[in-house]
Amino acid sequence: MKNILILGASGQIARWVVKALAEDQNVRQTLLVRDAKKLSGQEPGNAQVVIGNVLDKKLLRSAVAGKDIVYANLTGEDLDKQAQAVIAAMKSEGVKRLIFVLSLGIYDEVPGKFGDWNNAIIGEDLKPFRRAADAIEASGLDYTILRPAWLMDEDEVDYETTAKGQPFEGTVVSRKSVGALIADAIANPALHVGENLGVHKPGTDGDKPYFM
Repeated sequence: MKNILILGASGQIARWVVKALAEDQNVRQTLLVRDAKKLSGQEPGNAQVVIGNVLDKKLLRSAVAGKDIVYANLTGEDLDKQAQAVIAAMKSEGVKRLIFVLSLGIYDEVPGKFGDWNNAIIGEDLKPFRRAADAIEASGLDYTILRPAWLMDEDEVDYETTAKGQPFEGTVVSRKSVGALIADAIANPALHVGENLGVHKPGTDGDKPYFM
């Protein structure tokens, strides 16, 4: 039995992951959400829900205890503090495998006009994301960091990745694609350990996302 903790489980990428894991009899999902109203009411039979905030140390430690993998789908201007709380809880409970979704642009890795546009739109907001990435990389955990392109709702799985230090490619990617990548890493926990990956849909290079 594989025990998975999903932080920020009402998020749109996380919903795809919950759905992907729903039919797996060997998986138990614990879904941590801040606001019960954001739940769909269609949570699968292999999932239990915990209502609370990752900055509640006691609650987080109890949620992390006994888990095999923690997947974090968090956001906010205190994202670095949230990441540090997750790292501390995992270390205290002896849990090693972490999958954490951040954002493109945290390393100024997005080239050209799209990079300039992206930086103008969200550059300042990315500072806590960058600090979160630095904390995760220094944590000693078996982490995978994902930096998706601008997210879209197309019902498709079509993605490629770039490594940290490589120029970011593409402008968009579907939430379902990012969810599929996460579900693969949960199914094969050795996949992408220690990697920090940009995620994009191939063939979507441009000056900005097509929907902006």
